[in-house]
Amino acid sequence: MQLNFTKMSGAGNDFIVIDNRLGQATLTHAQIREMCTRRTGIGADGLILLESSETGDFRMNYHNADGFPGSMCGNGGRCTVYFAWSLGLRPAGGRYRFEAGPGRYEAEVTGRESVRLHMLPPEDFRDGFQAGAWICHFVNTGSPHAVVFTDDVDTVDVFGEGRTIRHRRDLFPEGTNVNFLEVTSGDSISVRTFERGVEDETLACGTGAVASALMSYRLGKVASSPVRVKVRSGDILEVGFDGDMRDIYLEGPARIVYQGTVTV
Repeated sequence: MQLNFTKMSGAGNDFIVIDNRLGQATLTHAQIREMCTRRTGIGADGLILLESSETGDFRMNYHNADGFPGSMCGNGGRCTVYFAWSLGLRPAGGRYRFEAGPGRYEAEVTGRESVRLHMLPPEDFRDGFQAGAWICHFVNTGSPHAVVFTDDVDTVDVFGEGRTIRHRRDLFPEGTNVNFLEVTSGDSISVRTFERGVEDETLACGTGAVASALMSYRLGKVASSPVRVKVRSGDILEVGFDGDMRDIYLEGPARIVYQGTVTV
């Protein structure tokens, strides 16, 4: 089977995106994992199938790099919206409405290679608990995220320390993503993320950026919205929210890197 695909980057988070509105692509976990494997495959943090929807403009069917379905991916959602825009899909009123997992999201293209994604309200805030040598916080922003504050994010062993926290089943029965962050000013933070499903540090994580910004505001470490979030790629994501942190958006770059055909 030959598939046309588009390689996309959302602030360094990279994805294989496939137009599957006709339902012709049926991929196994192993095939997705092989396609996402770097050096021997296309290479990506995840694979996204853009599919038809009866209740929205489309459905985003997201899989982690391990081949298994993932929870909400913020940068993946922004890339899928830009991909839909590149296909000529134009929503009524200029705002896309789409399904992702059990949730319904809205987004708009805000400029050339720029997308604003409106997030669902966060759930399950947990403040200040011990995880090994680290004081962790937790919030679910569509995906579960542990948040750890540090004075120097560049020196943290994100792979080693993140992997240890990610597998603390006593604290996170379903596992978690792990964000290490440094507050760099009253409205900006720098974040590095270990992502479950990828099982490594990624160059960006959208739901992790949202979790880190919200937790920084909740704990009084930043003073206002929006929060500028610098990710490992060097790109800046913007996280905006109202006072009770219910009306939230994630905005930043989403671009097409290249297009190709793969034999599966």
